[in-house]
Amino acid sequence: MKNIKSSIQSYFLTGVFALLSISVQAQPETKQWTLEECINHALENNIQIQQSELNLLITNQNLAQSKYGMLPNINGFASHTYNFGQTIDPFTNQFATSQVRSNSLSLSSSVTLFNGFQTLNTVKKNQADLQASRFDMEKMQNDISLNIANFYLQILFSHELVKNAERQLQVTSGQITRIQKLVDAGSLPEGNLREIQAQYASEELQKINAENQLNITTLNLAQILRLEDASNFDVVMPNLESFQGVSELITPGALYLTALETMPEVKSAEYSYYSAEKSKDIARGAYSPNLSATGSIGSGFSENNKEFADGELRVKPFNDQLDDNFNKSVGFRINIPIFNGMSARSNVQRAKLSLEIAELNLEDTKLQLRQKIESAHNDAIAALKRYKAAEKSVDALNLSFNYTKQRFDVGMLNSFEFNNEKNRLNNAESELLQAKYEYIFKTKVLDFYQGKAISFNK
Repeated sequence: MKNIKSSIQSYFLTGVFALLSISVQAQPETKQWTLEECINHALENNIQIQQSELNLLITNQNLAQSKYGMLPNINGFASHTYNFGQTIDPFTNQFATSQVRSNSLSLSSSVTLFNGFQTLNTVKKNQADLQASRFDMEKMQNDISLNIANFYLQILFSHELVKNAERQLQVTSGQITRIQKLVDAGSLPEGNLREIQAQYASEELQKINAENQLNITTLNLAQILRLEDASNFDVVMPNLESFQGVSELITPGALYLTALETMPEVKSAEYSYYSAEKSKDIARGAYSPNLSATGSIGSGFSENNKEFADGELRVKPFNDQLDDNFNKSVGFRINIPIFNGMSARSNVQRAKLSLEIAELNLEDTKLQLRQKIESAHNDAIAALKRYKAAEKSVDALNLSFNYTKQRFDVGMLNSFEFNNEKNRLNNAESELLQAKYEYIFKTKVLDFYQGKAISFNK
């Protein structure tokens, strides 16, 4: 009986360990993403970009169709007809009063020789529209990349806040241990212990808040990346200790000149302006005559076409009729616009107004770009000044806190004064972290306007 009970316990424990092992193995490992991986994943899976790619394909089809429009058209025609009652047979030119079956076959073609260069200008316009669409999609990709970089830096900042909160807890925990011993020895009143414990509880809350902020920022980035499971998502912590910016080395004017050559929104506006020019040329082409060439071949068959053969009247054979009725034609056609309800003039006037709008859009795009660069440069300078000031503040408060800690350790200061100095240092360190990551992001924006890829591998 005892052996049976022992065996059951052994089997039970073995099963428990097996389940625990399976559970541990089933948990997926947390994947740490680099900034480049996040940006590439977002560009491949973003719905707006996918929609833009489809619109780009539609624009490309419009261009292809306009090119095909320069080719001749060829159309075939065939008919199989029964006529009842009196009618004129088109192949015999005779009256038919009974049911007659007839067939008609033809092949025709036409090509536009001249239409005021409307076809050629349509091709050029669609080429410009295609390039504008490509640059619009590139701008969307740039905006998404900047957005990803911003969220990525928020996660890094949140990680630093959590680490800072943990360091503060370690310091306070050490003080609790030291004061506990002094209280137990009767060297300090119990109120000092209660004060430092309250400080520990407050810092523990700060740590929880920092962890919550980290979870929220991580979730935000995971949602932008359209990840199905954000629980195993994290980012790589790059080494940014020696990060150097360029905000003091590049002038806004130099940045603007570079951005004019690289920013897709400017290129898009330029191609849109060129497209508007071609639209005006297309509208003016309606004033010109339209010259085209046409050609056709055809034949037919009719049951009314009869002949004497072997002493009797019978329908002429199908192939013989096709040979007899074979015809071909070549011709030219010209259409000269004289008056069409002022439609051509109205179209030209609308095209001129659209061209002026496109010109203003181009100027406005350049103006907005200059303003964004000036603001970004100013923000980078301000962020650098704030970062340096925060560094000096932290250095000074570190010295002050070390002095305060020494005085507190020998009983020259109470817990309130010690905690107050410690909180000042903690706030300064948080301010430094915020200034650091703000400065990093602002310099990355300047790199972006220089046409550089957004990366921390520098």
